[in-house]
Amino acid sequence: MTRSKSSFIEPVPGPFVAIDFETADHYPDSACAVGMVRVENGRVVRRMRQLIRPPRDVMIFTHIHGITLEAVEDKPEFGQAWPVLREILDGVRFIAAHNAAFDRGVLRACCDSAGLESPQLPWVCSVREARRVLGIFPANLANVCRVMGLKLNHHEALSDAEACARIVMASRRAQKTSRGQNAPAT
Repeated sequence: MTRSKSSFIEPVPGPFVAIDFETADHYPDSACAVGMVRVENGRVVRRMRQLIRPPRDVMIFTHIHGITLEAVEDKPEFGQAWPVLREILDGVRFIAAHNAAFDRGVLRACCDSAGLESPQLPWVCSVREARRVLGIFPANLANVCRVMGLKLNHHEALSDAEACARIVMASRRAQKTSRGQNAPAT
């Protein structure tokens, strides 16, 4: 099989996890929150949300996500939180994120900083799915959710992850419909 330069793939059958990170500063290892939503057989079966103490005592993006240093001062660092969070990925076929390059970069940087192995799974970008399959432009998360009628508390990690999961599921349904298949989406 020939792979393109991108490691993003088309959505494939099987369980997947949608993930969203919020960061404290401009460095990708500065995760201060993560939301994860597991989908099996076209249904959300598990949701996880975790505040994370970032590696530096700087919180530049509070005005975007509302997370303060005080809110994370007693939370685990990424290296402490990830072993528990990682269990939601057991048996999944891919990870999805809205603007997957960002979230993939955060996950890799956080794992590297903590001396942990980053998951070796393919990624699906729901921005690309919204544009290519669903024909939604612009494909920023707020607009895609508005067009699709999805509830969104933007920049709250779990809400963003759930919206991403629902975009991927809608994309799967649209792809199956366009191929004349009526199987349930994954």
